[in-house]
Amino acid sequence: MNTSPAQGSPGPIVVGADGSEPARRAVLFALREAQLRGVGVRAVCVYGGGRAGSSGMERTTWPRTSGALPPHLHDIVAREVTDSVEELRQQVGEPFVEVEVRCERGRPAQVLLDASQDASMLVVGTRGAGVWGRLALGSTSTEVVHHARLPVVVVPPAPKDAPA
Repeated sequence: MNTSPAQGSPGPIVVGADGSEPARRAVLFALREAQLRGVGVRAVCVYGGGRAGSSGMERTTWPRTSGALPPHLHDIVAREVTDSVEELRQQVGEPFVEVEVRCERGRPAQVLLDASQDASMLVVGTRGAGVWGRLALGSTSTEVVHHARLPVVVVPPAPKDAPA
């Protein structure tokens, strides 16, 4: 008879989601891993970061005419991330993974680290442009790897010669 206290259920997998192709690859990885582990996914999109145009989602959401962030940015980002994650969730198929979408303003690495306090894994993508990019991680993924207190997966970019 086991008298040790029962382990708590494993936390969700947290994934950085900004609508970019590297983030979509990270979300796909997180969804598939969550299926295998029987846990949920917390998709986190960070916008603003103290400077305009700091996330991939911002660059694709509206035309830049000034450095000011629109007051409704949170709603725009949340809808686009939710739609993107749902599309990928349908692509992965059953059993469907429960997904929580969070959109927060801040510095990407810090927001992801804060969102992963109760998580079992943190997943991020990396842009990895060019020869040097394949050897070095981006600033967010580097900071996450160095400061996380849980397993981190950095999903590499798709090979240049891979079919789309």
